Amino acid sequence: MNKMDDRLKKVLVMCYGNPGRLDDGLGAAFGEALDAMRLPSVTVDIDYQLTVENALAAAEYEVVIFADAAVRGREPFFFHRLTPIPAVSFSSHSLDPENILAMTRDLFGHNPQGYALGIRGYEYNEFGETLSARAQQNLALALQSMLTVIKNRKFEQFAADLEDIQGDEEDMYDGDMPCKMENM
Repeated sequence: MNKMDDRLKKVLVMCYGNPGRLDDGLGAAFGEALDAMRLPSVTVDIDYQLTVENALAAAEYEVVIFADAAVRGREPFFFHRLTPIPAVSFSSHSLDPENILAMTRDLFGHNPQGYALGIRGYEYNEFGETLSARAQQNLALALQSMLTVIKNRKFEQFAADLEDIQGDEEDMYDGDMPCKMENM
């Protein structure tokens, strides 16, 4: 793929979480801020959770970024490539990003690049529609960094650069995703 083709990639940013549960709203806040920028070839989708319908939406894009609040882990945020993993569950109402990518591949014959963006949050155990001060700072840093990455379409390079700086996430988390997308 040449440089011009790479810049024209259509990007879907799936942002999710519950804005009524304090820092759980980081994904939605990221999506609202990004959507307000009206970036060309970028679509923002905001919801409470990932569902099977997201697989159909993902089939229309070359890159899918899943943005959510991270309960623990790297500050201010992490960003890494995802591998499709078929869902082994009795429910289709809440899925992980890897499950959405596997359904997109298996049901619609399309295999978009998938990335997880986890923005570190701190307060989740109360009700309220505000983000903690530290989460707001992390959101601003994630938005600033991701804006450049999205505009330049340098997803893989950014993920590799962060891994070099932050180290291997699997070592830090024993293989568990630090996002609340696993209902932590």
